[in-house]
Amino acid sequence: MAETTANYPESLAHKNAALAVGSDSDEWVDEAQDEGFKPLTREEAKKVRAANPPLSLWMVLAGQAGVGILVALLAWALTGQAHIGGSAGYGALAVVIPAALFARGLSRQKSAMHGNAALIGFFIWEMVKIALTVAMLFAAPRLVEGLNWLALLAGFVVTMKVYWVAMWLRPARKKSINNF
Repeated sequence: MAETTANYPESLAHKNAALAVGSDSDEWVDEAQDEGFKPLTREEAKKVRAANPPLSLWMVLAGQAGVGILVALLAWALTGQAHIGGSAGYGALAVVIPAALFARGLSRQKSAMHGNAALIGFFIWEMVKIALTVAMLFAAPRLVEGLNWLALLAGFVVTMKVYWVAMWLRPARKKSINNF
């Protein structure tokens, strides 16, 4: 076991060098099979994708917008003060608007051919999202009349937690990959 672990970086470096040189991919597949890794066939990969559908960013975004509206209405209904509902709504908007920009940016990154370009694009859009969120929070006192920071924070946090709820409510895997 220790010998396999010790040789792993060399093996990985050999694979990367072979791919960079443009050697035959069959050699790489044979080496992967020697290490106990069985690549999936096209049909097996389709089955894995069908059994584990991706979670749509746009559906999560729609869920966030819906929860944000509910939080704002609930804050307004519980307090009877429209400015508290508006503060909670603005907190929700400070999550939804940057997330929509992020989702739009990532949807344009799908066509990136190189993995590094996609990764860099992801980090750039994540930084844009964070910067826009911070800017919206700094602008809140000037934009929201009668701002209530507690309501804004409640709307912000509850809307942000929709990501976790979406992952939790995601359909369970139909089959294990080992069954292929």
